[in-house]
Amino acid sequence: MTITNLIRLNNLRGDIFGGVTAAIVSLPLALAFGVASGAGPIAGLYGAVCVGFFAALFGGTPTLISEPTGPMTVVMTTIVASLTAQDPENGLAMAFTVVMLAGLFQIIFGIFRLGKYITLMPYSVISGFMSGIGVILIILQIAPFLGQAAPRGGVLGTVGALPQLIGNANPPEVILGGLTLAIIFLMPKKWRRIVPPQLIALILGTAVSLTVFGDLPIRRIGDLGDIPVGLPVFRLPTFTPGQLTTMFVDAVMLGMLGCIDTLLTAVIADSLTRTEHQSDKELIGQGIGNILAGICGGLPGAGATMGTVVNIQTGARTAVSGLVRALILLVIVLGAAGLTKPIPMAVLAGIALKVGIDILDWSFLKRSHKVSLKGSLIMYGVLLLTVFVDLIVAVGVGVFIANVLTIERLSSLQSQAVKLITDTDDDVRLSETEKQLLEQGKGRVLLFYLSGPMIFGLSKAIAREHNAMKEADALVMDLRDVPLLGVTASLAIENAIRDAYDKGLQIYMVGASAKIQKRLERLGLFELITPEHLLSDRTEALYRALEQIQRKDGKGLEAAKVDS
Repeated sequence: MTITNLIRLNNLRGDIFGGVTAAIVSLPLALAFGVASGAGPIAGLYGAVCVGFFAALFGGTPTLISEPTGPMTVVMTTIVASLTAQDPENGLAMAFTVVMLAGLFQIIFGIFRLGKYITLMPYSVISGFMSGIGVILIILQIAPFLGQAAPRGGVLGTVGALPQLIGNANPPEVILGGLTLAIIFLMPKKWRRIVPPQLIALILGTAVSLTVFGDLPIRRIGDLGDIPVGLPVFRLPTFTPGQLTTMFVDAVMLGMLGCIDTLLTAVIADSLTRTEHQSDKELIGQGIGNILAGICGGLPGAGATMGTVVNIQTGARTAVSGLVRALILLVIVLGAAGLTKPIPMAVLAGIALKVGIDILDWSFLKRSHKVSLKGSLIMYGVLLLTVFVDLIVAVGVGVFIANVLTIERLSSLQSQAVKLITDTDDDVRLSETEKQLLEQGKGRVLLFYLSGPMIFGLSKAIAREHNAMKEADALVMDLRDVPLLGVTASLAIENAIRDAYDKGLQIYMVGASAKIQKRLERLGLFELITPEHLLSDRTEALYRALEQIQRKDGKGLEAAKVDS
């Protein structure tokens, strides 16, 4: 899909209307996220413009709206706080360098076609991770919602300072924050279709603060310093050797989160438009957007669910809508950014707090214990680790535990397909001829049957059957129903074959594919199994094994015949 495929003019009216509506939705969120991150309101606007424009231009999802999001803002807040605390002079510049690096990683993920793998995580982990980010965003808005500066220490610092924050709450700002939440929550649906409640809350909250509380001390955007009007000052990558490793890790985390956030939103866009996005192309577009956002001093962004849904519902079908939205916000940055100075911080905190509440996966939180107790424990564990420890640790631990439990469960089920058969077995389908041959063998012919993918979790089952191997004269290893043979399972099979060889058993192998034969040959097993004993038919292998035993005993083979 090229740029010309995404940008078409056959739906110009719907795309323009969708872009204008998405810009109205984006404005209060961009300001709120910019303030919440610690980088300033203008950083939120620059991020919304840069990521929104270039992701629409180069991305792979025509209707996706990209901008600073709650999850990305939470991570950026941590990065800004950490780097500025360690280097007050260059910390903010290094934080924007991290944004550039995150965009570079996203481009690399797209070039190497890793998009389809990024979201291959258990839902319990994704749910816990996203809900944890929602909790962090809510906690970080408590101080400005109550009319106070955020205490040091991030989430833990805010939680520890809750008694003081509540005791020193500024009533006018609490009223403004409460008014903001009331408007967003209670605004009728029919009005929401005309104008987003966040914008109404922003305008009314500011108006009330200037009229009703005009003479009272209220923290406003203008208190953060001058808001520049015009084009941004380009920022060069800034780092120190001592912080390079930390910045690298932060960039990987930010880039991965942006990929997950974007691709999950792209799936929602697909379901609404009945189309299919291109994951890898989308990651490249997001990466380009985030690199430009970092250069311009903007927040990192990703696919935004709210903006995307509004964009589609108002008629957008191509990337023109995303370009229109970014250009409208650029006009605001160039000429009207100074008008945002009177906006109260408590109003922005209320808007961001509502975003945090929406990020929480309420649907799964309410019923996770009914769906799966293990999944519920993983989800809550990831949530708590995300909030109180570290985002990377949370995802890493969650994915590890979820995968271990899944492998254990699959291995337990698949181990039932590993059987050592000495006579007829109801669980393995044997032909009448095969049953007769095994009965004539009287336990001296062993049939080792394996079925399904032999992953490393099955090595224990193979070893169990191997240890149960009785005294016999021949072993038939049946691999006809094995499409995949992992390294660990290969070594377990090697042990069984070598043990049988040491005991003097004649070894026959049935139905091994060329790929499996090549792996077993590298283990040196075909030094123990002659080419005549590599067969494609199990009945033929049983017949030859029994014939050899009876020839050894000086007897002729009895009535069982092999179907020709």
